[in-house]
Amino acid sequence: MKILAVGMNYARHNKELAGSLYKPEEPVIFAKPDSALLKDGKPFFIPDFTKQCDYETELVVRICRLGKNISSRFAYRYYDAVTVGIDFTARDLQSKFRQEGLPWELCKGFDNSAVVGSFVPKEELSDIQQISFHLDIDGRTVQTGYSGDMLFAVDELIAYVSRFYTLKIGDLLFTGTPEGVGPVSVNQHLQGYIQDRKVLDFNVK
Repeated sequence: MKILAVGMNYARHNKELAGSLYKPEEPVIFAKPDSALLKDGKPFFIPDFTKQCDYETELVVRICRLGKNISSRFAYRYYDAVTVGIDFTARDLQSKFRQEGLPWELCKGFDNSAVVGSFVPKEELSDIQQISFHLDIDGRTVQTGYSGDMLFAVDELIAYVSRFYTLKIGDLLFTGTPEGVGPVSVNQHLQGYIQDRKVLDFNVK
């Protein structure tokens, strides 16, 4: 399986990081290796190579069919479930790489940097583009999102990435984070929700 992720898919998050509200001409896509996956409520250990490890809360869709060059109008057939995930980012490394014009893989794709919760079948959700989600840390809500605010909708993203990658059963697509990202600390307790349903629950070590 592979993990694909979308950058800059919420305008206010773009302002949060870059200081301006804007929409990229095309989706910004990056990949994480399968060793980045962390699931089943296992703890996340902050790596020793970063001084600022940020959470980025995202909706994650699970691919359920083999597909290539998928039309956006048929994209809904290629995913079967949704959850909340965390795209952990070594923010200090990312800033350094950006300044030097270098790739981002090390700050985004390190081990256990792609946390996923339990999946909700899409049939239990009325519309994938009308989903509210949020992240609580130690019982306090720190980040909220609404899928209707995505600059590129889920079906558009599926169509776009399938031009470059053959999508396979079990692949995951992180769909981008809204505003409100921030650093995690040792001993924090993170819980992610789709609407009022808790789907993600783990500790930081």
